[in-house]
Amino acid sequence: MDPSQTEASRPDSSKTVRLDLGKLGEAYAAAYLEQTGYRLVAANFSLPVGRNMRGAVVNTEIDLVAYEGDTLCFVEVKTRASDWFASPQVNVERRKQRQITRAAWAYRNMFGLEDQPYRYDVITVVVSPQEPESCPRIELFRAFWTESSARKHHRQERYYE
Repeated sequence: MDPSQTEASRPDSSKTVRLDLGKLGEAYAAAYLEQTGYRLVAANFSLPVGRNMRGAVVNTEIDLVAYEGDTLCFVEVKTRASDWFASPQVNVERRKQRQITRAAWAYRNMFGLEDQPYRYDVITVVVSPQEPESCPRIELFRAFWTESSARKHHRQERYYE
């Protein structure tokens, strides 16, 4: 390594490992979906969905877009090396659901699919980095969330006199 490189400019090996694990998981998920009868139409579909509180553009990505029969499925893939601490699907929290929902709306609008039936699926992949040749554990959660469940819930404060 070049000694002139600063600590900040060096590649983060843990981030690289996570990205590689994620790409591997998406490949397993795509193959699994095709084997179960889904027809893949897009992967890693990314677009801007708005701005954050500081005004910066927020991009989101839909991991896989596929059809199961006539139903358009927006699929979030969660890959982990282990599910010892928590199941991978718990990381598809409401904020992520809202982002994907907004991106899916834009996707449907962009391609004129507003009247098409659709749903949001999650597929989890648990693969051991120590044994990458071993068979991963894959689980599909159809209709994991709905648009109404992903909406922000505004708390109503009650004042008593």
